Amino acid sequence: MMTTQNRRSSVSSAVAKRQAMAANSSGLENNQTGKLNAGAAKKRPALSNISNHTTVSARNSISHSSKLAPCTSKIVSIKKNISSGTAVLPASSSVRPSSKPVSIQRSDAVVPKITAIPLPATCSMDISPSHSDGSLVSMDESMSTSDTVRSPEVEYIDDLESAAVDSIEKKACSTLYISEHIKAAAADICKRDVLVDLESGDKIVNIDNNLVDPQLCATMACDIYTHLRASEAKKRPSTDFMAKVQKDINPSMRAILIDWLVEVAEEYRLVPDTLHLTINYIDRYLSGNLMDRQRLQLLGVACMMIASKYEEICAPQVEEFCYITDNTYFKEEVLQMESAVLNYLKFEMTAPTAKCFLRRFVRAAQGLNEVLSLQLEHLASYIAELSLLEYNMLCYAPSLIAASAIFLAKYILLPSVKPWNSTLRHYTLYQPSDLRDCVMALHSLCCNNNNSSLPAVREKYSQHKYKFVAKKYCPPTVPVEFFQNISS
Repeated sequence: MMTTQNRRSSVSSAVAKRQAMAANSSGLENNQTGKLNAGAAKKRPALSNISNHTTVSARNSISHSSKLAPCTSKIVSIKKNISSGTAVLPASSSVRPSSKPVSIQRSDAVVPKITAIPLPATCSMDISPSHSDGSLVSMDESMSTSDTVRSPEVEYIDDLESAAVDSIEKKACSTLYISEHIKAAAADICKRDVLVDLESGDKIVNIDNNLVDPQLCATMACDIYTHLRASEAKKRPSTDFMAKVQKDINPSMRAILIDWLVEVAEEYRLVPDTLHLTINYIDRYLSGNLMDRQRLQLLGVACMMIASKYEEICAPQVEEFCYITDNTYFKEEVLQMESAVLNYLKFEMTAPTAKCFLRRFVRAAQGLNEVLSLQLEHLASYIAELSLLEYNMLCYAPSLIAASAIFLAKYILLPSVKPWNSTLRHYTLYQPSDLRDCVMALHSLCCNNNNSSLPAVREKYSQHKYKFVAKKYCPPTVPVEFFQNISS
């Protein structure tokens, strides 16, 4: 009994081994053939044969009922000729009988004409329309072979044709009276206005020609600052809220608060925009809300926390603002004041400040490279921050303060040179006569700042990282002829 079972098991195992060997041999053959077909399909056609034109006789030999499509699946077996490097396609049921075998040469050889081979409809790829009788057959799997997809008659323009195009362009320019000088100037001007050369030879410098740096927004800078100029009037505080609204605080208390906030911003290394926005929020809130002096510092830290959330990458936490007030106010009080400010301002946190316009005006002032860029930038920022302390400076628009700061900074650095030019007039939209009152007010602040009891701004800009601009000598007077308008 045991012998019979062992014999049956040995017979069954032998049969299983023979079946497995047969399956393996057929699988290897299929795999090798599939690899060859896949390799042949991945090869790109040569550039000389990319259009794959077929002859009339070849098209006539194709049956109209058959469908042509490139296919990468296994249709016929390929025999490799290792010595010659060619693969021979034998005839099959799907291939028309031919007296000579058709061979596909290597990719570096010229591809001969191939007789049409109708492939079966079981191909894994999409099949072209049956009515496609065009002379172009796509070699790329992603391309269609329908009649509507054809190569253009003229694909490239050689040197001779480009010369013809240039002559046509010149004829069109002469017919339309377009000079080359005007075309070159049109590429270098601001979209808002047309730039003209002045009689004195003072030309307007294009400051929006840097298209590489995305932060400069050269293609839309004019539109951005046009919008800021239009919106600065809507986000300005009242100029007389101390007399009409406030009863318990005065301009001196406001100046002390701002001087302390300058120290806080320097301690926490906040960006200048945060400080300017903080003062804007404070003044806008005080323009419509009665505030007692005990809660004025609370308003200041709440507005700085809001501005920090708007401008800073890592804003200080509410606990830190409580700490800098020596824990005079609790966390809940700061959050309640923050909510009150946000609701009163209707969450309109975007407000044009003098710092926004300074970036634009400094670049306009540096167009002629008259002064060192860092000194001019820091000195103008110093003058603009001095204006934050003064309540009477609220009567001037932020753009006017920024333009006046540039005017005064250029005058301090180069007293013998006229500080205003056509480029600044073009980009600031201010004439020197428009700046006179504001420049004189800022000049008074600069001259008297050394004796001021609020030293935070002066000490800040007396550091090396700000090029010691606060220690620059300020001339006692500004020549009257510097305020003469520039002819346009």
